[in-house]
Order: sequence, then C-alpha cells, then structure tokens
Amino acid sequence: MGDRQTSSGPQENLSGHGGDADTHYPSVGVTNTYHDCTVYNVGHAENTHFGTISRGSGSRQPAAGSENVPASELDALLAPIRDASYTRNRKTSPPDSECLPGTRTNVIRRLTAWVNTSVLLNTVHILWLHGYVGCGKSAISQAVSQKFGRKGRLLASFFFYRNTGDRSKMNKFAVTLASQMVAAVPATEPFVKAAVKAESALVTGQVSLAVQLERLVYKPFNAVVKRGLILKTLFQGPFLVVIDGLDECEDKEEVKEFINHLLDFFKRHPSTPLRFFITSRVEQHIKECLNTAGVQLDDLVAHGSEDDILTFLETSFGHRVEVDPVLAAYVQSNGQWPTRADLKTLVRHIGGSFVFASALFKYIVEPSDDGLNPITRLPLTLNMNPGLDGLYAFTLARSERLPHFSDVISTIALVFESLSITAIAELLGIQTFKVLDVLVNLQAIIHIPGTDEVPVTFCHTSFRDFLTTESRSGRFFAPPSHHLYLSYRCSLVQDKPEGENAATSYGIGNCENHAEKFARLPLQTADALYARNLAQVQHYPYFSDFLSTLVLLYEPLSVEGLAELLGIQEYHVSRILDDLHIIIHIQSDTSLVTFRHPSLRDFLTSESRSGCFFVPPSYHGHLFCRCLYLRDGKRKETPARAYSIAHLIKHLLDCLPLTGRESLLTISPFPPTLDAVYTHFLSKAQHLQHFSDIISTIALLVEPLSSAEIAELLSIKSSEVVQVVVNLQPIIRSEGADDSLVSRCPKSLCDFLTNESRSGPFFTSPSYHLKLSHRCLAIVLKRQPNETQSSPVTNYSWEYCVAHLDKFLEGTSEERILEAFGQLPHLPGQTLPVHLLSFTYILYWLFVDYDYTRPKEAFHAVTRCIESLALALECDPQPDRWLCGAFSRLGLPGPTWATLFTRSTGYYFEIRQEQATALQHIVERVETAIRAKVLLCFFGLQELYLTQRLPIQYPSILSTRPPYPNIEFYLTGNMVCVATMRPSQVPMSTFLLQYIGDHTPISAYRVR
Repeated sequence: MGDRQTSSGPQENLSGHGGDADTHYPSVGVTNTYHDCTVYNVGHAENTHFGTISRGSGSRQPAAGSENVPASELDALLAPIRDASYTRNRKTSPPDSECLPGTRTNVIRRLTAWVNTSVLLNTVHILWLHGYVGCGKSAISQAVSQKFGRKGRLLASFFFYRNTGDRSKMNKFAVTLASQMVAAVPATEPFVKAAVKAESALVTGQVSLAVQLERLVYKPFNAVVKRGLILKTLFQGPFLVVIDGLDECEDKEEVKEFINHLLDFFKRHPSTPLRFFITSRVEQHIKECLNTAGVQLDDLVAHGSEDDILTFLETSFGHRVEVDPVLAAYVQSNGQWPTRADLKTLVRHIGGSFVFASALFKYIVEPSDDGLNPITRLPLTLNMNPGLDGLYAFTLARSERLPHFSDVISTIALVFESLSITAIAELLGIQTFKVLDVLVNLQAIIHIPGTDEVPVTFCHTSFRDFLTTESRSGRFFAPPSHHLYLSYRCSLVQDKPEGENAATSYGIGNCENHAEKFARLPLQTADALYARNLAQVQHYPYFSDFLSTLVLLYEPLSVEGLAELLGIQEYHVSRILDDLHIIIHIQSDTSLVTFRHPSLRDFLTSESRSGCFFVPPSYHGHLFCRCLYLRDGKRKETPARAYSIAHLIKHLLDCLPLTGRESLLTISPFPPTLDAVYTHFLSKAQHLQHFSDIISTIALLVEPLSSAEIAELLSIKSSEVVQVVVNLQPIIRSEGADDSLVSRCPKSLCDFLTNESRSGPFFTSPSYHLKLSHRCLAIVLKRQPNETQSSPVTNYSWEYCVAHLDKFLEGTSEERILEAFGQLPHLPGQTLPVHLLSFTYILYWLFVDYDYTRPKEAFHAVTRCIESLALALECDPQPDRWLCGAFSRLGLPGPTWATLFTRSTGYYFEIRQEQATALQHIVERVETAIRAKVLLCFFGLQELYLTQRLPIQYPSILSTRPPYPNIEFYLTGNMVCVATMRPSQVPMSTFLLQYIGDHTPISAYRVR
C-alpha cells in the first residue's frame, strides 16, 4: 500500500441525498499508479479490462471483492469486512453453498437475462428471490456472483450470516460495498476518497446508513457513469450488486432503512445502470418494504425441480464411485450404483430440498460410527424409517445446546397440526428469532419456510416417528408428558386479549386434546413428571402446607383465598404457583387455583406413588383449625371465611379414622369452638410420657425441629416424642417419623397454650423458656471447641439459647426469676450447666442493656450470681475450658454480650455486716477454687493477680490493672455502685468478684 499519483482536473460536487452540493471529486487520469501494482485504462471509455489488476507478472485477476487485492490507503480507512463477498473462504466463512453443474440452470438463466437487460427497457432495478431455509438461495447467489464477477460487472456482493459478528449486522455494510466497488471499478476510488476526506464520519458510523450508502456507493458510481469512464463495460449491460441472506441481519430497522433508501435512490435516478439482486426468507420487516412496485419478486420454491435433485444425486454418486475403490469395484461387479430406481426413490423422499438432498448423500457415503458402508446404508435410507436415525441424531446435535431446543423440537413433534415459526413462538411464549435459531441448524431435516407465517414441516414423516420413539431418539426423545405443557400453553394463548391468530386458534382447538393425550399416559410417566416439577420447589417456604391444602380443599380458592386460609402472605403462594404452572393452573376468568389434570390429586394422595410428596388425611386437622380460626375471628366476609364456615366440620371429620369420629360428638358445644377442639385432642394425649414437656417445647420453639431432635433437646427417647406427635396430628403437623419435622404450632394453638385462663391444665408457662435455655446450654457445653460440624440441635441451641432466656425474663416477675434459678438444680440434667446457666444468665440479667429486664433488688441477684460461679468452679475438675473462654462459648452470642459492659453507672444498695460476711465467704470459695484448679490448667504460664488491699476512702475506685478495665466498683460508705466499662466480648475470668462492705478490704481476682 502506498501513495497514489493522480492528475489534476476540474472538480465535481456530489451531495449526500439528491443533487450536487458540497463534496468535491477530483477528475480522473488515464492511469493510476500504485507502488506495487498498476490499474490499467481507468479513464478510458474503451476499458476492456475493467476491474483487473496487473501485478509484476502481468497476470490479471477479477477484482470485485477479492481478498487478493492489496489494500490501498483508502481501503485501510474504510476497514471493510474481508469475508463478506463471494470470494471468501466458504469453509471458514459460511454459507458454503454452490450450484452443482447442470442444476438451477433455468433460475440462473432468468436472472442473467434480467441483469443484462438495459435499464431503459426494464426499469425494475431490484429482484428479490425468496424461499425457505435450505432451498438453495445462497447457492444461486454464489453462482450469479461468480458469473458476473468473471464478466467484470459485479460491483459488490455481501453474504449475511447469522451470529457471525459484523456479517450479521449493518454497521460495516456500506463501507464494505464501497471497498469492493473501488476494487471492481478503480475509477470510483478518487470519488470515494474525496467523500471520506470531506466527512470522516462516513467511515466511523456516526452518520446514518442511508447517508453512508449515498455518498460512499451510489454517488461515486453515478459520477463514474456520467463521465463515461466505464462506457465500454456498460455496453454489456448494467452492473450488479448481490445481497444474500438479508433476513440473517440482526439490525432489522437498518435493513428497512437500506431497502427504503435504495428504492428512493432508484426513483430519483431511474437510469442508473445498476441492479440489486437480494435473497432472503420472507420476514415481515423485509416483506413490507420489498413487496412494492419497482421490485421484482421471485419465489425460488416455485422453481423447484426434481430433475435438478436427480442431476445432483447422479453427479454426486458418480464422483464418489470414481474416488472410492470399494464402490468402483462394486459397480464393476454389479452394475450401476445406486440404480436409476434407487435414485428416483431418493428424489421422492427428498421432496425438493437441496439441503436435505446434500445431507442424505453425505449420510449414505461418508464414514460413521455405525460400522456400515455406503452399500449397506443405501437400503436403510431407501426405507427411511428407521434408516435415517443416524442422520437425524447427528443433525439435531447441532442445536441441542441452544435455549428452548427441547421445547421447540418436542412441540413440533407433538402438535396436532403444523405451525408456523411465529405460531410456535407465540405458543411457547418465546421470541420468534429464538425458534429460528434452533431450526436454522436443522434445515437438512426440517423445511424452514421462506416466511415466519408458513407452517414448518419435516423433510420426511419418518422424523416424527424418530422423535416420538425413545429407543431410537434417546436424548432427543419428545416425551408424551410434554402434552401437559402444551395444554397449559394453549390455555394461556387462548385467553390472550390481543385477538385471534394462528397460535390462539390452535390453542382454542387443541387445549383439551393435549390434556386428553396426557391423561392416557401410563401412571409411571405422569408420576415422573409430577415428581420432577414438585422437586424443583419443595424447598420453598410453606410448600408442603400449600400443596396439602390444594389437595384436600373441597372447592377451589384464589391465590388470595389460599393465602388467607393458610395465614401466610400471597407472595409465598404466587411464588410456588409461578414455578408449578405446568401442573397447577390459575383460571383466567375466575382466578381460582386448580390442578391441570385430576391425576395430580390421585398422585399426591397415594403414598406409594408420591413418596415424600404424599398428603396425609390427617392434614384435614390443620385445615379444620384454620377454618375454625377464620370462622370465629372478627373478620370481614371473604371467600376464605365463607369456605371455612361451609367446610369446617368436613375437615374435622376427615382428619380422623372412622373409629375416632364418634368421640367428636362428646365435644361440647358442637359444632365446637377452637378452644374446645384443642382441649379435646390434648386431653386424649396427656397421659403419654413427657407429654407436658413435649407440647410445651413444640409451642415455644423458635423454629421447627424433627421428633428425634426434640428428643435430644429434652434428653428423652425419640419414640416418646413420635407417640405424642402422632396423637396430636389433627392439630400439629408431622409425618410421624423420627426425621420428620414437627411443624410449629399454629398461632391459634400457641395463643391457647400460653393463655392460662383458656388452656387450664395444658398451660405452657413463660418460665418454661428458662428450661429450654438450660437445655440449650447443656448441649452447647457438650460441643468440643475443635468440632467443625454441628447437628441441627446444636445449631439451634447455639442460636436461640439467649432468645429463650429473653422470653423468660420478659414474661416473668423478679421474684419468680430468682425462684426459678433456685429451682434449676432440681431439674433433670447436668449439674454444671445448671450452675453456669444461673451464673451467666443472672449476670446477663443484671447488666444487659434492657431496662425492662433489670432487677430492682440487685443485691440478691449479685449474691446468687457469685454463688453460682462458686458452685460451678467446685463441681468442675477442669473449669478453665469455660472460665478462660468467651461468654459466647456458653451459647451467648458476642453481639449480645457486647452490650453487657456498656453502662457507666450500675446498682446502689446498702448491705449489713452479716450480708458482707456471707458474701465474703462465697468470694473466698471462688478464690480457693481458682487457686486450686485453674492455675493447674495454665501450664505454669499464668499467675493470679490480687489487687492491693486498700482502706476505704470516700469515694474510692478499684479496678483491674491495665489493659483490663472491664468492671469497676465505686464505694461510698455503706453504699456500693457496680459499674461496667468498655464493651467487650471478655473472657469470663475477667469478671471481678469483690467483697463489699463497710470498712472492709476488697479482693479482686483476675486470671490472665
């Protein structure tokens, strides 16, 4: 590439869109010389060698779109697409199409005649050849481009191709045509160069496509024509631009702009000796622009010829015999192969599709993994069914990773009538181009029509047999269960308000047909579909309750009604329904939620079929409780309340076996109140062992645990929990197995159990929270510090130990709190957890930053706290495992204890000498235990710090030595203030135990 030398001459203006204006074009000299090549006779009217370039050897080559032409300075500015023309490497830049010699001759002859006719005799400048995918449009474009390229009259060619970057867009379309035009007609170069120099935005895409085409292609070409620079070439006929696969361009608006501007240009310049040959499928945005006067329309399908297919097969098989010695030997021994009759049978199978013909030929002659040779594979192909299974599987594999592949293929295989691409997309609720993406790679076995509105059909009916026979199609099998999904999609499209189209018509006519097809399936097929869909959402909140309710309802409810009946938010119901839309339906006219097919209810009520999704009849008890709650509550009239009033007794009767229903008549009043029902069922189970602990635990749990986990928490047998739960199934939800979660009590049952005036002997006191907290602490202490995996019970204990304590403190009087702590040693369980719980929880009670929990009589609490520490130290041979750990080690989370040491003031109280003496004795017990046990556990590296015994001053301050300022005691006479400083998750060993009294020394203990 180098600088070009040109002669100067008069200037010519060329505007962008209709007349000469601002762009100045230089005159063109006789010869244009480049550093590495010479373009001959550019300025001569006798340009007999138009578009040929001589390199040093003197050889001449066609220039239109050739990648062999060295890029000029202008070419570098234009930066065209190099693999868009007919001279591209078709193996790496598809489409790899060409017409076999002797085929498509009539079509090409008609096209040639149209191009060669003078524009004065035929003013139609544009010919649009359309047809379905695979009918040979690209092969004809290639042949026509080659034909006129050899004649020197191909101005440019552009082969669009889907998903290939720039070749599937319009952003470089104009500059690529301009670059090819300059290579084909070098006389246009100075005009293009002048346009670029005048407006650099032409090559940067900052102007419209119409402006680009006008100034870079149409105007420069017209300028050359007006000056007579290619007169001799024009004697042969107009120039040609070939645009192939325009439907594969993603920029639909730019495609419309290109067509509309092209039509406008030829209206303004009808004598321009230029024709455009465009091929595409019949897509709406193209059809609405090209289906107009000034465009010649041609349907390639109308030119289909079995003779062409026969010629293709004869030529292809003949060439194969020549290169394959095995086939040559077979022909020599047995005569023609395939026979004429065989070829005619193949032609009938092929049905006019060159793509299918090519695929069929390759399938017969090319090696494959089935171990068959061409001679044995030909009879299978003639049979078609199942002879083409290998071809079908190989072809389908090209698209199987694309989105919606399975839905599209299964739909085409199972619909009762052929649908168009638009109808398939509408039926499946996806975009049209996504359907086409799947099908375009399958054109060898599926007829993809030239328009999205024409039905898609199979190249051969054996393809449907292949897809619907699992033993043949394997992973490509179209499962008959897809009929249920199609029934669902039909129900959606038939209800759309946009008006009737092909999809809605199909939906109205075939919704029930698809449902009926599904109903006829074997049980195991439908069950597998149900299980697969339910498994996808079984982890959603309230899934089990929702499903059980839907199964056991006596009449359907809306989403709102289901949410109210279950006592949950509508969001949770809608979320489950969104992902179960294939098997559960919301009726468009009534908004009621129903099963798409009654077989789903049969599946869910058969434990042997549904397994973990089984809905037990005992769930009627839960629905009864919810109905009773809605009936008796002061609520406005809603569908859910109306349902509750109508069906409450039915649910009550159906929750029990026949033998147990008579006992319901003993409930007074009848129909019963909610409290009467709860009392009835609880009284029937109260004789069971540990009943009180189990029902209290279930009522107060923060989150549900299984029967086995509740047993572990309470230190009882899991069978004892299961027995109680099974007897209470009408009011407490559980599957009755050790590992089945026991659902939290309904709110109404919790309210009943925690209200003493309502529940009487079944009352669950708030003080039971202390026992649960005690049990949680015991489980936490069992956990070794280096354990990496925890059981659900350990996790629960760790997380909710303090939560239960808070609940206890909130709902219990101060006197009852100390009394409850005093009773802990008599409760079942370990001794150490009892003392630690008393120590840490009273400390928490004293100092946690909640005003409503702080004791008013703090001295007794302080005494009980220190005494509990002494007891814990004395009963544990190795107290360092908890004494030197953080408070959170006892199940009290760090953030909670971070609030412990935040107050600058504490408690003020007077104490008598005997109280001081007693407290001193307790402190000495703590000191003795620490000296005897804790130091032995520190390998001699720690020491005990004692503060200096100080006389009392007024006021005096005693605190730990730096850097351990955590708790300080302010002393004034017989008054003492306990203050906490610096929030910290401190080790328990930093807790200061101080003897408090009038003129009494104070001891402070600290283990470092």
